[in-house]
Amino acid sequence: MTAPAALADTAVVVSGLPRSGTSLLMAMLQAGGVPLLTDGQRAPDTDNPRGYFEFEAVKALRTDAAWLAEARGKAVKIVAPLVFQLPPALACRILFLERDLDEVVASQTAMLARKGITSPLSPSALKAALARQVAQARVVLTDTAQRRVCFVEHRRLIQSPHAAARSIADFLGGGLNVAAMAAVVEPGLYRQRHTQAALPFS
Repeated sequence: MTAPAALADTAVVVSGLPRSGTSLLMAMLQAGGVPLLTDGQRAPDTDNPRGYFEFEAVKALRTDAAWLAEARGKAVKIVAPLVFQLPPALACRILFLERDLDEVVASQTAMLARKGITSPLSPSALKAALARQVAQARVVLTDTAQRRVCFVEHRRLIQSPHAAARSIADFLGGGLNVAAMAAVVEPGLYRQRHTQAALPFS
């Protein structure tokens, strides 16, 4: 798969909190025609039946960013705590997923429970910590000469997949298969839905 012309020399970074929809967005980009930088080391499971789309070298970004040369013309997933470590000179377009924090907490808690792990933080403490990370992203991740940033609402991906896919394709310069991107979305996989947060989109 060859990257669309608009992305040939640019890395597409998919970021957000764990359990915020980053894997879904990676699957959408792949369907739309964007090559992915992944290694397949983390296999699909109950929590992510379609896979995690991760690249192991990302975990060492703080000390080794040489692998970013491989990301040009591709999409790579970098979780929120690490996205702030991206070199300022890197030409990239960042898609940062935002999901209702009660849903994120519930999803993270359920995933840990399936693994027999109890979170060291209470739900309220975890929510506060995650809120700080999102707030930091809102402050730090701004457009520059080398970097453009788009904040993507997770619920919009689920409720209005075609409109969301169109917006993402436009942000990335066009040339993507919007219909194929939208078709990836499976509302049945939207678990831990926080019904009180189900507000309409403008």
